[in-house]
Amino acid sequence: MRIGLGQFNSIVGNLSYNVKKMHEFYSHAIEDKVDLLIFPELSICGYPPEDLVLKKHFLEECTTNIEKAAAGCPDMTIVAGFVETERNKSYNSAAVMYEGKVQNIYRKVQLPNYGVFDERRYFQHGNEPLLIEVKGVKLAITICEDIWELEWLAEFLKSSMPFDLLVNISASPFHYGKIKIKEKILSDCALKLNCAVAYCNLIGGQDEILFDGRSMLADSNGKIISKAKAFEEDLLIADIVTDENKNVQITTLGPESTQPENIIDEIYHALVLGTRDYTHKNGFKKVLLGLSGGIDSSVVAVIAVAALGKENVIGITMPTKFNSAETISDAGKLAENLDIEFMTIPIHSVLEEFDNSLNSVEGWISEGIAYENLQARIRGTILMSLSNMTGSLVLTTGNKSETAVGYSTLYGDSAGGFAVIKDVPKTIVYKLSEHINKISGSEIIPVDVITRPPSAELKMDQKDTDSLPDYDLLDEILKGYVEEDKSARELIQSGLPKDVVLRIIRLVDRNEYKRRQSPPGVKITTKAFGKDRRLPITNHYKSGSDMTDL
Repeated sequence: MRIGLGQFNSIVGNLSYNVKKMHEFYSHAIEDKVDLLIFPELSICGYPPEDLVLKKHFLEECTTNIEKAAAGCPDMTIVAGFVETERNKSYNSAAVMYEGKVQNIYRKVQLPNYGVFDERRYFQHGNEPLLIEVKGVKLAITICEDIWELEWLAEFLKSSMPFDLLVNISASPFHYGKIKIKEKILSDCALKLNCAVAYCNLIGGQDEILFDGRSMLADSNGKIISKAKAFEEDLLIADIVTDENKNVQITTLGPESTQPENIIDEIYHALVLGTRDYTHKNGFKKVLLGLSGGIDSSVVAVIAVAALGKENVIGITMPTKFNSAETISDAGKLAENLDIEFMTIPIHSVLEEFDNSLNSVEGWISEGIAYENLQARIRGTILMSLSNMTGSLVLTTGNKSETAVGYSTLYGDSAGGFAVIKDVPKTIVYKLSEHINKISGSEIIPVDVITRPPSAELKMDQKDTDSLPDYDLLDEILKGYVEEDKSARELIQSGLPKDVVLRIIRLVDRNEYKRRQSPPGVKITTKAFGKDRRLPITNHYKSGSDMTDL
């Protein structure tokens, strides 16, 4: 039997587009004489459809479009995900289609309800296995989370064994390093069930979530035989052969797909795809961003050019007397290196006008936090005004370290439509900048930008370290507290300085209100701010209140 895994970039809610893409993949599969073509989870409607599932007309269109998909693919067996409705109940289902019709349906049993997932809000649990046969090969159908509960899965499929191939259609969100976890799950699944595994994953960005593709095939010995492309659409084709001992051999057609060279390369490609998809899927062609001459805006600019092309990126520098000649020059150098449109809009005269007006208010002083933040808000206003004028999407440039502790200005540098590096810790931003220069073979990001101590430049001689600990220490604390949910006690007992831990935790907790109002950004870590981590803004629980004995 020849199998094809068709990972394509679906668009949530654009059912006709998704069906068209499936038909295009089907046409290629016909040319390659594929017998079984697999598409990802909820590929008809895109993932996650969220509260669209609560709309009756949306559910009706899901049914109509899965039938259209089947009618347009009559000459092989197709497995594709869709939202199924029966008696006012909805299911996350896999349709098995052949001879132009939906012939069988499998309903997902394990519905994830953690992290970015809310499936129990929308779907009912399935309760029955589904086995089919294609050209003498016996297949069991599963959906995503079903194979992450291996002991349960073995019991669930017990009465159906033996079979040759487990098919898993998936929409498994990306975070860096997760591919190793997936490979182990597929390998363990193959060994536990004594069968080969075909895993077809979604590709593309959807709001904060990114899907990396990398559909895979594992043989019955648990060896990963082949992976589809990372962060690109792909059709992975292989021949499945069973021998007299029921061992399953897999032979892939075509060259091995290239994969990211390391985790930083993986993150880079994820950010590029996430930025491209958010921009294009929301109807924008161009983006603009403030270029400060700092490392964050430099990395975001490079990612934007890689995602959208240099002709679609506009950089704006907005200096005051607090910006050094070096950072102003580096902003221009970066724009020149990227060959993007570049504007200089000095804001000091605007700042003085605001300052003069506010001087009539008792207590206003031309220094301090309010005055510093006023500069950021002027810049945010200019960027949003240019966005209105040009129809371009504003990219914000704040990183995860700053976002975590509120080292940003609400309605200032946080103003915009998409936060490219929102989930990228500052220490990784530095590694990305070095990687960018390495892969480009030149100093795209000026070396001074990378080596200069970071500064918001909102007052004379300002440094980030005036307000924050060293970023290596800060990111270690944030990883433990935000991503691993460790308590203050656990962090301190691990050897981290008590005073710094307690201070950073207070800042993280106190700035939830800012994060709730910031734009979405690409999720690249195990736990991103946003859908991944939902804490109340009004919240009197204080981690670290039990520190009296430490």
